[in-house]
Amino acid sequence: MSHRPSSGLAAVSTALLAMSRHLEVRDVLKTIVASARDLLDAEYAALGVPDDHGGFAQFVVDGVSEAQWRAIGPLPRQHGILASMLRDAKPERLADVRKDPRFEGWPSAHPDMSDFLGVPIKDGDETLGALFLANKRCPKPEGGCGFTAEDEELLTILAQHAAIALTNARLYERSRELTIAEERSRLAHELHDAVSQKLFSLRLTAQAATALIDRDPARAKGELQQVAALAAEAADELRAAVVELRPAALDEDGLVNTLRTHIQVLDRAHAPRVTFDSSGVRALPAAQEEALLRVAQEALHNALRHSGADEVAVVLLRRGQGVALSITDNGKGFEPRSVRRAGRHLGLVSMRDRAGGVGGRLTVESAPGKGTTIEMEVPGG
Repeated sequence: MSHRPSSGLAAVSTALLAMSRHLEVRDVLKTIVASARDLLDAEYAALGVPDDHGGFAQFVVDGVSEAQWRAIGPLPRQHGILASMLRDAKPERLADVRKDPRFEGWPSAHPDMSDFLGVPIKDGDETLGALFLANKRCPKPEGGCGFTAEDEELLTILAQHAAIALTNARLYERSRELTIAEERSRLAHELHDAVSQKLFSLRLTAQAATALIDRDPARAKGELQQVAALAAEAADELRAAVVELRPAALDEDGLVNTLRTHIQVLDRAHAPRVTFDSSGVRALPAAQEEALLRVAQEALHNALRHSGADEVAVVLLRRGQGVALSITDNGKGFEPRSVRRAGRHLGLVSMRDRAGGVGGRLTVESAPGKGTTIEMEVPGG
């Protein structure tokens, strides 16, 4: 007999409705975990979304306090039973997880667990994650209560609907990010046009004042007052644009996830293949993270718009106590020295300024027909 506070269709319906109320991926993951734990009356529940490097891109738990979670330490890796679930994409129901030959132990602060039930979350042939429960709340005499076949069936149904909810949330976030990217691109073009016009007017007005200053000082004074007014307008427009373009996602998601999402959007929106790889990156001071993000965005814009590349690779790695970012394309390349002499590629100047402003450095490697690599390195905090 299954031990849970509510049972049958009503309990499953409640769990499914809770999942359908959310559109943010993180909220959906939390709701799936909480619903599964409540539905099957388990002490602990967790859901892991794998990354491409043997770890988890996201890992959500329920039944563990924040203090306990911090004490446990880094996210788990894809090994042991978790790896088996992700690799074989089939349920695992164990009377005592500690006695399974695949069990590899856990950190000292990790809560003790015995009975275990886990199922994969799949969208077609793709495994989106693994949902698992531990320690069913019920008396446990020797060989007694644990997760049942009925529990496994219910959790499998929940996982099937969780896949739909998670896929919908991801599509919503990607659509939102694409909309934001398009809006920022529009704003950038409008800003460029508006400020260019203001600067052109400033130049003409200053030239007029210069021509009048000797023969008609009163009119020259009027022209200079106009220069001051135009400069103030341009400054106001720039300040407004900076506020609108500030990367708020950094505060919520961190540098790695913000970059990953941005690159996924670009990969879908442009013909060239855009990839992202990251390893061992720790949180950095806010100014450094924003500078790295801005340099990546500028370099990606140049690669996608001007290089003619069909592949662009972004890599973010820990280097000593700091971080190294590289953006490499297989496009037509250019001669960096001649570009500097000609005074073009102001984007490179801006990127160097951003790197230098946070104590980092920027290097550019390129040659005609050889593609381009832009690397930015910042020291640790």
